[in-house]
Amino acid sequence: MELAPAEGKELLRVLKTRFEKNMHRHEGLEWDKVETRIMACTEKQWSLHEMERTGGEPDVVGLDQGAGAYIFFDCSLESPINRRSLCYDEEALNARKNNKPEGSAVGMATSMGIRLLTEVEYRELQSLGRFDQKTSSWIVTPVDIRTLGGAIFADFRYGQVFVGHNGAESYFGSRGFRGSLRV
Repeated sequence: MELAPAEGKELLRVLKTRFEKNMHRHEGLEWDKVETRIMACTEKQWSLHEMERTGGEPDVVGLDQGAGAYIFFDCSLESPINRRSLCYDEEALNARKNNKPEGSAVGMATSMGIRLLTEVEYRELQSLGRFDQKTSSWIVTPVDIRTLGGAIFADFRYGQVFVGHNGAESYFGSRGFRGSLRV
């Protein structure tokens, strides 16, 4: 999908403002180079727009030197507001008989062209600030846990990152997911 020119211009304005306000997240990186890369990757612009539209407040958190790609994470203080009340994945959604949520975290991330943060990435995010102090976020679940019906989430409480578990079919109004995108 492609953004309309006005949407693309507004997205760049928002991302630049956030980039400049949060230099501690991307020390040594230059906005002009980030912008050039975003402009060259039109399909990634749409994914960034979706991250923003759903409340993720994406920001640059690093550079993959090998691929030359900038790494964006959702940096909203709490789990993105328009990505909550979702079970973990489509398998869990389909297994639910009653009171199904609107969708799944993995399904929504896939439709947005992003992926859930891993536990390592979630801990990296927490080194850049304090996130999910009132909410929690589904994170990539290892296959052996998922095979047994579980899924993992993370949050920040009492000065620590906690990783917990639930059945993959569970969903909560205070749990969403955070995404990662390489541009």
